[in-house]
Amino acid sequence: MASRQEAEDRSEAGSINLDDYADSIDTATFEQILEMDEDDPGNNGEPFSKGIVYGFFEQADTTFTKMDAAAAEGNLDELSALGHFLKGSSATIGLTKVKDSCEKVQHYGARKDASGNNQIQDDQVCLNEIKKILKDVKREYAEVEKILRRYYHDSA
Repeated sequence: MASRQEAEDRSEAGSINLDDYADSIDTATFEQILEMDEDDPGNNGEPFSKGIVYGFFEQADTTFTKMDAAAAEGNLDELSALGHFLKGSSATIGLTKVKDSCEKVQHYGARKDASGNNQIQDDQVCLNEIKKILKDVKREYAEVEKILRRYYHDSA
């Protein structure tokens, strides 16, 4: 198992302490991904965890494009499904703010309030809320993407 010290050593040059971003990244969950690095050093010496994280980046970008299209079409069912999909992916690597926002998209897409407890009858209300949340979740995603790219010493 990769230790916390190994994770800190890997990040030292990028001066990233993930605990400083605990409001955005669940370090306990992310450390579980890092534990896979010891079992499989990855391709060309890259950590296995980097492939998982960068795969998520590609998945998120594609999903946001689909969400924008579904929002433009007013397709709440598709937005709910995409919110659910990205919620699961972001939860897997510990991106708490992204996960929480995607869950709200899922709920509003299912014509429920942000908590998922109360039904909303007006589709336009749901769509307007989703459009606001999409702006927030893209900003939240951009922040954690920047942090994690720095963690892996990639400024791109």
